[in-house]
Amino acid sequence: MSKLWDDLKKNMKDWGSVAVEKAEEVSKIAVAKTEEITKISKNKIDIHQLQKERAKTFEKLGRFVVQQAKEDNMVNFTGNTEFFTFVQKLDEITELIENKDGEIQKIKTEYNLKESDIISAAEVKEEKTPASAAIEEEVVEEQE
Repeated sequence: MSKLWDDLKKNMKDWGSVAVEKAEEVSKIAVAKTEEITKISKNKIDIHQLQKERAKTFEKLGRFVVQQAKEDNMVNFTGNTEFFTFVQKLDEITELIENKDGEIQKIKTEYNLKESDIISAAEVKEEKTPASAAIEEEVVEEQE
């Protein structure tokens, strides 16, 4: 009976060690995936902010064009530096958005992540508490 008990204790220790190793391995994988999903989510939020900035720039450009057409009766913008400043800024923002999209795709490919594994920026915005929404509004206002 003593031999049986010793074998049982030894097997329990072995099983416990294996279980701990597997748990550590699974937790390391979970942490790594969480980090990558966090990176993707941050990039998506950055893209959302850039899209808002691009929309504001388009709005400013539209106002400028209307002003030029009404007040100065000018619809040809050849040589108009202010017009091309708007165009350049729009190009830069679009390039930043494309780079962020590329980073997201690279992370998804590298870590075999699906879109369903990742929370979208819209979902993040919906999940905000009133306090976090107020803080974000203050940050956006300061940036403007």
